[in-house]
Amino acid sequence: MSLIIEAVSVGPLEVICYVLGCPATRRGLLIDPAAPSEEVAHHIARHALTIQWIVNTHGHADHTAGNDFWAAKTGAATVIHALDWQFFSTPAMQQAAVDEGFPPLRRIDRQIQDRDRLVMGQIEFTVLHTPGHTPGSICLYTPGHLFTGDTLFVDSAGRTDLPGSSLDQLVESIQNKILPLPEETIIWPGHDYGDTPTSTLAVQKVNNPYITDFLD
Repeated sequence: MSLIIEAVSVGPLEVICYVLGCPATRRGLLIDPAAPSEEVAHHIARHALTIQWIVNTHGHADHTAGNDFWAAKTGAATVIHALDWQFFSTPAMQQAAVDEGFPPLRRIDRQIQDRDRLVMGQIEFTVLHTPGHTPGSICLYTPGHLFTGDTLFVDSAGRTDLPGSSLDQLVESIQNKILPLPEETIIWPGHDYGDTPTSTLAVQKVNNPYITDFLD
C-alpha cells in the first residue's frame, strides 16, 4: 500500500518532521514534530489526516519540544521508547533541555519497546530499538520505508559524545537492526545532513562510513 509522506524541517535545529498518512483511511502520525509549524499543519489539512500518534525517535529536546503543542492541536497520543522516557524525564536531563532553550519532556502517553507495532489505518509500523545515539533511540519501519531519527543519516550517523550515548551500541544497532532490512528500503533521517535528504539502504551500504568502516 502507498504511504503519504511529507517532510518538513522544523525548529531551530532543523529537525525533519514527517507527516505520514494512510491514503485509504486518512489516519496519520507525526514523527518528531519538534515545534509549531504552519507547513506541518498545512500538510495535515491538505491530506485530511486524523493524527493518531506523535512519535519521538528519541528524547533529545530538539525532537520533543513540539510534543505538547501538537498533542493539544491533534488529540494524538505521544510515544517514546521506555528507556528514553526514563532517561530524559530525570531532573538533570529536564534541566539540560531548559538550558538549551527547549521545554523539558514532562509527559508521554505510551512507552514503547522493541518490535512493538503502531497501527495507522491500514498501515503498520514496527518499532526497532536502535540504542547508541540515546538509550532509547528507535527507528520506525514499514515495508519500503525506514524512519531513522538520529540513528542513521545519509552518509553519516548520530553523535555518540552526548550523555547516554555509545558508539559501540550505535554500530551494533546499525548492524543488527538496519542492515538486515531489504536493500531497497528508503532511509528517511531526522536531519538533512547528507548530499540528498533521503537515500536507500543499498546506497548507504556503499557510502556510509558507519557501515563501510565500522562493520565487517
